[in-house]
Amino acid sequence: MNQALPMEPSREQLPSALPRFFLATRPAFLSVTWVGVLLGFACAPGFNALTAAVTLIFALAAHAGANVVNDFHDMDTDALNTERLFPFTGGSRFIQNGVLSPRSIALLGYGLLLSVVPAGFWLMAKVGNGLFWIGLAGLLLGWAYSAPPLRLAARGMGELAVALGWSLVVVGAAMVQGAAWAPRPFYAGLAYGLMVANLLYINQFPDATADAAAGKRTVVVRLGRTRAVAGYAVITALAALIVVAAVIMGVFTPWALASLLALLPAIQAYRQLAAQAEQPAALRPAIQATIAAAHLFGLLLAAALFFA
Repeated sequence: MNQALPMEPSREQLPSALPRFFLATRPAFLSVTWVGVLLGFACAPGFNALTAAVTLIFALAAHAGANVVNDFHDMDTDALNTERLFPFTGGSRFIQNGVLSPRSIALLGYGLLLSVVPAGFWLMAKVGNGLFWIGLAGLLLGWAYSAPPLRLAARGMGELAVALGWSLVVVGAAMVQGAAWAPRPFYAGLAYGLMVANLLYINQFPDATADAAAGKRTVVVRLGRTRAVAGYAVITALAALIVVAAVIMGVFTPWALASLLALLPAIQAYRQLAAQAEQPAALRPAIQATIAAAHLFGLLLAAALFFA
C-alpha cells in the first residue's frame, strides 16, 4: 500500500460514519448521470415531475453503487497505483487509507445497486415492461464493469461498457417520459455515452502502470500510452459524427450541431494528452478538460433538443 496523498480521505478528516459513506460514492462525479437524465427528458414528448424525480434519484443511486462496487473490486489495483491523480484516478482511496473496510465498501456498493430495483418496478408499472430490460442491462453493466468473472474494464471493454451504460441512462429517462423506443434518445444517448467513455479512457493513462502490474489489460495498457493517444480522438470523432448523422437524417434539428462546441475543450485535452502521454503527473488539465467537454456536450444537446 503506498502513502496517502494530502488531498485524499482519512479517518481523522471523517470521524463520523455518514460522511464517510456519502463521500465513498464519489458524489462529485455523479453529475454525468444527471446530465444524461436531463438529456433523456429533453428527448421525450412529455414530462411528469414525479416520475422524473424518481428516475433522477435512482439513476444517481445506481451510478453511486457502481462507483463503490468498482472501488471494492479494484482495491488491489488501486493499492499499487503510485501515479494516480486524485480525485480523478486511482479510486476513492477509502479502502487503501483505512477510512472504510472492504466489507463496508462492498455492502454499500451492492446495497445501492439493489436499492434501485423497487423504484425500477414502480416506474415499469407506470410506463411499461420495456423499461425492465433497460434497467436490467444498466445494472448488469455497472456490476460487470469491474466485478469477476466478466471484469469488462480489465479486458479492454470498459469504454464500450461505459458508452452503453450512459446510453441506457438517456434512453431510460426518455422512456419514462413517454418516448417508447424512439430513435432520438438512442442517437443522443450513444453520442453522449461516447463522450462519457472518454473520461474513462483518459483516466487510464495515469493508471496504466498499476493496471499492467495488476493484470488489467485496458486499451491503454495493450497499446501503450503513446500509441493509445489516437483512441481519444477516435472516440470524440464518433460522438460528433453521430450528431451530424442524426441531423442529416432529420432525427435532430440543426440546432443540435451546437453540441459540437464541446469539441473545443476535447481538442484542448487531446493536444495535452498527445504532448504528455508519458508524463501522467501532467495530465490533470487534460482530464479536467475532458470532464468539461462531456458535460458541455450533454447540456448543449439537451438544450437544442428541448427548445427545438
